Amino acid sequence: MSKEIDGKAKKAKLAPKKSITPAEQKANISRWFFLILGLVLFAIVYFIPSLPDAIDPKGVHIVLPREGQLAIGLFLLAAVWWVFEVVPLGITSIMIGVTQALFLIRDPSVVFKDFMDPSVWFIFGSIVIGMVFTKSGLTKRMAYKMLSIVGEKTSMIYLGCFVMTACLTLIMAHTAVAATVFPLLMAIYSMYSEDDRPTKFGKGLFIGMAYVAGAGSVITLLGAARGAVAIGFYKDIVGTEITFFGLTKFMFPLGALMTFLLWGFFMIFMKPEKKTIPGLRERARSLYSQLGPMSSREILTIIIVFSCVAFLGARSFVPAFKTFDKSAVILVSTLLFFILNILDINDLEDIPWNIILLFGGAMCIGFCLWQSGAAEWIAINWLRMFLNAPPFVFILSIAFFVLIMTNFIMNVAAIAISMPVALVVARYLGVMPDVILYASLATAGMPFIFLVGAAPNAIAYGSKQFTSGEFASYGVIASIMLMAVIALFVSVIWPLMGMPIYGKW
Repeated sequence: MSKEIDGKAKKAKLAPKKSITPAEQKANISRWFFLILGLVLFAIVYFIPSLPDAIDPKGVHIVLPREGQLAIGLFLLAAVWWVFEVVPLGITSIMIGVTQALFLIRDPSVVFKDFMDPSVWFIFGSIVIGMVFTKSGLTKRMAYKMLSIVGEKTSMIYLGCFVMTACLTLIMAHTAVAATVFPLLMAIYSMYSEDDRPTKFGKGLFIGMAYVAGAGSVITLLGAARGAVAIGFYKDIVGTEITFFGLTKFMFPLGALMTFLLWGFFMIFMKPEKKTIPGLRERARSLYSQLGPMSSREILTIIIVFSCVAFLGARSFVPAFKTFDKSAVILVSTLLFFILNILDINDLEDIPWNIILLFGGAMCIGFCLWQSGAAEWIAINWLRMFLNAPPFVFILSIAFFVLIMTNFIMNVAAIAISMPVALVVARYLGVMPDVILYASLATAGMPFIFLVGAAPNAIAYGSKQFTSGEFASYGVIASIMLMAVIALFVSVIWPLMGMPIYGKW
């Protein structure tokens, strides 16, 4: 045995060292530059004097504590590392927790609990649902059926996938939708390309899924928790209640328009290399017929998943169901998958923990900004800049602020931070509260720039078709398009639908 080891060691010494190409050397220099840049930004915020107080519209001074100032520095550090992927995204998330503990920004026992937040477990449960759809064969069945309907044009495949994703978010949380659709898209992409190398079609398919999941999720209260939170704040401050169908009335045209605009966006910026996939329809039909009738495992999977989805949907209508936590409900499906041997230990080891850590880090930095007072301080300083602005500009400024914040922290937190302050300023400027609510919800649901902005973004990243930098670059353009759509709705469409924009209340 020792001779064998010595022989391998000699071969290793004699083997020529792999030379580093100029492209790899350039990438390494770039990596170190952005790694150090993030640390420098944190150091600057750490050593500068205390930042001035924020003053709210009522004249109350909001002091930024030392912990809040450090939270802003950590926010900048994490943003640079996440965007430029100087280390794996999950490792940046761990850095967020470690920095808070070492610099006493928050108590370590609180910091590391954020990585086990119920929302993180909801992501875990959603990903497991996606895995079981793949293992049971349901993913292939759905993919082949859809392809046999939409045909061989890649433009129609884009549209079919996007519309399907948006429609599913009308009845279930966009995280669960993304986890369910993801393996289906992987099956579709395998029929487009035989290797794992990134393509324009691959980028458009997966980034598009993430963007459209957000666009669809704003239409009903079932798409995400942010709607219920925003309506709660609205009721407390304004005194009136927004109904389930009242919200859908105004958000459906916006979500639908964004879905089709995003299809056009990806056809322009990520136009597939192939216009058609010759023989795809017949191949899909043939593969579908080869699957035969549904197996007992497939039927059991459908029963478990749709029972969970139905229960989660019913929480919006049945008061008694609201006491059940959504993460616990979705994790019941995970337990059943393993109890009934649909999944096994190997599947547990295949879970993409980098994605789970990524979202855990997003929760951790979000709670850090919120609990340290940094988020409120940022919000008040931002909104004060628009106290003397025209009402239309003020409305767009609120939407833009929520858009920026929701790319870094939980969209629920972004709404909770901005909504109370925005409604106070809105009354002062003669802006009706309804338009503040709907414009904020629209941007809160569509964080197109950073992977940590929403779980579908992180799930799409698992395709390995794009980098976080590419996601951000396309996201900036898509966000500009979103702001233009909101401007159109505020100025034209919502008033025509009967929404009051300006007046006293």
